[in-house]
Amino acid sequence: MRLARSIASRLAPQRQQQIHGTFGRYFHASAVISSSTSNQQGKSWADPAQRQYKFWNRETSDKGTYSYLLDISPESIQREAKIISLADPNEPADELLHNGKLPLSSSLLGIGTSLQDFEHLMQDPQQQPNVAFMCPSCPRAASQLPLVLAAFPSIEWVHCRSAGIDFVESEELQELCNRSRNVTLTNAKGQFSSSLAEYVMMACSYFAKDLPRLMRQQANKNWEKYDVEELRGKTMGIVGYGDIGKACAKLASVYGMRIVALRRHPFLSKNDPLCDVVYGTDKASLNQLMSESDYIVCSAPSTVETRGMVNAQAFEAVKENAVFINLGRGPVVDEAALITALKSGKLKGAALDVFTEEPIPQSSEMWDLDNLLISPHNMDQTATFMHEATQFFLNENLPRFLCGEDLLNPVDPVLGY
Repeated sequence: MRLARSIASRLAPQRQQQIHGTFGRYFHASAVISSSTSNQQGKSWADPAQRQYKFWNRETSDKGTYSYLLDISPESIQREAKIISLADPNEPADELLHNGKLPLSSSLLGIGTSLQDFEHLMQDPQQQPNVAFMCPSCPRAASQLPLVLAAFPSIEWVHCRSAGIDFVESEELQELCNRSRNVTLTNAKGQFSSSLAEYVMMACSYFAKDLPRLMRQQANKNWEKYDVEELRGKTMGIVGYGDIGKACAKLASVYGMRIVALRRHPFLSKNDPLCDVVYGTDKASLNQLMSESDYIVCSAPSTVETRGMVNAQAFEAVKENAVFINLGRGPVVDEAALITALKSGKLKGAALDVFTEEPIPQSSEMWDLDNLLISPHNMDQTATFMHEATQFFLNENLPRFLCGEDLLNPVDPVLGY
């Protein structure tokens, strides 16, 4: 209860009494994991050794937040969650799921990277999973998802531990998720946005303050002053105004930047307080955004519609001395056209954290461009980012599933986001 009081003390007074009661009831209940990988059957949530969850919500963490897990009680649970994990059993980030304490009425039936790892469940009608947790960083496991869904008609919900869901482009998987089965697909959108937004502001400052020159001068012991640019008053154009794009807009607005954005359904941002203008995704709108933006941030997902969207025509329309930043997906950008724009001086510079081919081949001319800042697709790779993504599944969406509530971060398999 000490942990409950600590969390509740940060909440509004009217919430504290409710949280103490709910939290205490929940953590004094027993939960059983029916998994061959766990030897913790029957231990109470009140066991201090099991207090391994960080109650966390990235977007509101400065407002005395609480996890949805705190709001549920044994009486509110409406169903069971029988989970299989398509992941490497030794993946440290999934330790909380694989060997931790699960909520009431939840059990982990198995862990594996192929359908064969779950064959023992097929013959037991009492061991039919209805939830699949998937780790896309394990390619073999991701490729097995259509087979697993076909083998277990009981699966109602698939949760992906990453924000990107490129693997759903399989027509077979789209058929299973969207049409014949209506399987709900969710992802970890939002778990990586703050770190990526910080990267964007770093990249903007890298070019505004001419950090390459600064580092050269320091290396040469050269005390020569030079003019720098402000970000205040500049325009940031965001291509793909989802969770990452909004996180970028939030930080950029603090710097005093003007924000314009582009998204598939601009009416959804009609009253957005951060954006001056929100465009649709037609070519004319993209070119308009490119022409008025000093810093262009591409955070669009990779879909059939977005691949190659930022092409030579878009770079031709770009504002003089603009900087291009891509942190969404590499294939959204025509890299040959980007290289041409960098070499010709059409673009002042670019910062790329994602690429069409990863890692970049040693022979790529991108390595030799002085006005290109390269990072190895790691600008969201904090020490805890994958652990937090697993916690999101356990603390937020799994309790909602148990209580029959709508899940966070639903994904349309056809649209790809």
